Amino acid sequence: MPEENITRINLDGKELILIGTAHVSRQSAEQVKEVIEREKPDSVCIELDAQRYQAVMDSNKWKETDIFKVIKDKKATLLLMNLAISSFQNRLAKQFDIKPGQEMIQGIESAKETGAELVLADRNIQITFSRIWHNLGLMGKAQLLNSVFFSIFSKETISEEDLEQMKEQDTLNAVLAEFTESFPKLKKPLIDERDQYLAQKIKEAPGDKVVAVLGAAHVPGITKEIHKEHDLEALSQTPPKSIVPKIIGWAIPLLIVAIIAWTFIANPSAGLDQALSWVLWTGSLAAIGAAVALGHPLAILSAFVAAPFTALHPLIAAGWVSGIVQAYIRRPNIGDFEKLSEDVFSIKGFWHNKVTRVLLVVVLTNLGGSLGTFIGGADVIRVFFNNL
Repeated sequence: MPEENITRINLDGKELILIGTAHVSRQSAEQVKEVIEREKPDSVCIELDAQRYQAVMDSNKWKETDIFKVIKDKKATLLLMNLAISSFQNRLAKQFDIKPGQEMIQGIESAKETGAELVLADRNIQITFSRIWHNLGLMGKAQLLNSVFFSIFSKETISEEDLEQMKEQDTLNAVLAEFTESFPKLKKPLIDERDQYLAQKIKEAPGDKVVAVLGAAHVPGITKEIHKEHDLEALSQTPPKSIVPKIIGWAIPLLIVAIIAWTFIANPSAGLDQALSWVLWTGSLAAIGAAVALGHPLAILSAFVAAPFTALHPLIAAGWVSGIVQAYIRRPNIGDFEKLSEDVFSIKGFWHNKVTRVLLVVVLTNLGGSLGTFIGGADVIRVFFNNL
């Protein structure tokens, strides 16, 4: 078999064999099987973390998801993005009638068949997203969500030739490729750090011969980084939370309350106008967000009622309130989780499925509420200066 897509590295007496794959390519899965059976390595590294490995091995894992816990743990946006990126991969896999991530599954199966030790070599995806999220401002986060969703719901099909060219990117890279051009800082947590993490895990894998099954986008970086030492603990840390956003998060609400109180004392009529403007802007835009998500009327109402208060408390978000109301009234059942893999193929499916509907209510309510806070706060300040 030709050595196409295979990189061999000899390092400190170990032979490392890197297989560059496309995550939705049948050819890649066949090559993984053939190489592992032929080489009979001591260990096989796959580009998965423990969380994604469990998802691959237990396709029913979704059924155990506690949607209320997702909201309370502030992971609604992360879960929604995970589903969105999975839908991109699943859509391509469906087009070519293959199972998404088949090359990773093949790596797992072949490792078992040959008696090789399986090594989960990738960094936890939540840590990667956390480090990406940390590098973005509010507008960047909004653009990121927009980029992900528009990439996913594109109806464009690709040819086998295009598919092979996708070996130059892994799934996450492919979805965010255009976005990383606008935000070069994201290349570090998305690609460079993962190259370092993967390289260290591969060279630490047990045995004298190691096969690594990787998205081909990572092979050049790993080939360079594998000759260096990398601190896995440091690469696995979530970004430290700066005290500045916390100070600003409390200072702005206190300032808004102080301004409205001062205006009420100086001019009760103007103070009433300020309070009304604050309630209407924050409440209305949060409610519009919930409505765009096709939330239940009570979820929309709860968004309107909660937003003026949650906007003044940085530890609570209107989306959590409306999302919990939505989940309580339209609680997802096992059938909704079972249909997730199909429903995430389209915008209609995303809005129709009760699981993603709840997540959309949370995210869009929060986006609307954030916009309302900026506009409402600006109007409060305008009235204040007009009455000095």
